[in-house]
Amino acid sequence: MTHSRFRYPEKVSEISEICSSRLNSLLTMSQHPSHETDPRWTAVDNYSFSHLRRPSSTTLSSADLSYALTNSAQNGLPDIAVSPSQGKYLMLQAKLVKAKNILEVGTLGGYSTIWLANSSPDVQVVSVEVNSHHAGVARANLSHAGVGERVEIKLGPGVEVLPQLAEEVKQGKRGKFQMVFIDADKENNWNYVDVAVGMTEQGGCIIVDNVVRKGLLADPNTTDPRVWGAKTVVENIGKDERLDGVVMQTVGEKNYDGFLIAVVK
Repeated sequence: MTHSRFRYPEKVSEISEICSSRLNSLLTMSQHPSHETDPRWTAVDNYSFSHLRRPSSTTLSSADLSYALTNSAQNGLPDIAVSPSQGKYLMLQAKLVKAKNILEVGTLGGYSTIWLANSSPDVQVVSVEVNSHHAGVARANLSHAGVGERVEIKLGPGVEVLPQLAEEVKQGKRGKFQMVFIDADKENNWNYVDVAVGMTEQGGCIIVDNVVRKGLLADPNTTDPRVWGAKTVVENIGKDERLDGVVMQTVGEKNYDGFLIAVVK
């Protein structure tokens, strides 16, 4: 079989030259943070989302999503919500596991919450938010999107609220979750996962956002506590017999990052 467009290098020196050139390119990129943004990533997000988004297939409207982002910005919330493509990924993941109860840690303005609440007509979402102002904005956004009755916002630090939820599940006052989405203070990633496992059904999934941190996840010399929070959750899940997980790196309009998805055994 011949390849008209690709020629295998015939000499060791030629292979070495190719590897050296690629390494130098990567090193150069690592020295310039601007390489972490690329107009192609946003273009692909916009192109694919516009073609794969079918408004008639869901009650979720583009106007509701736009309102949530605009209202959040006008109220001073940081622009750190998931992208539209990431939001739809979360919604489809909830559909895949047939989630009826979803736990979200980190509400912010409720943008990802709106996606999750549209995964099923009868889904219920419990979303934990530490900031009362953020929670108020989120409630307004959820109400505007028509999903306010499907979402319960629990106000308080996740490290305090999650154990309370776990006790309610244990006592039978609340059903187990089929999906958990964690996008809060990164230093507590593992604490949230550790508690969430006991509240999640076998076969359910736990997704932790922003674990790649522009590649710093693999940097042994980083001093950023958020990166160490990502390292801890990755390493602990790898040692935890209750979970089976994988990290997926992503690029897009939200830059270079990635998420960890784990299945409860």
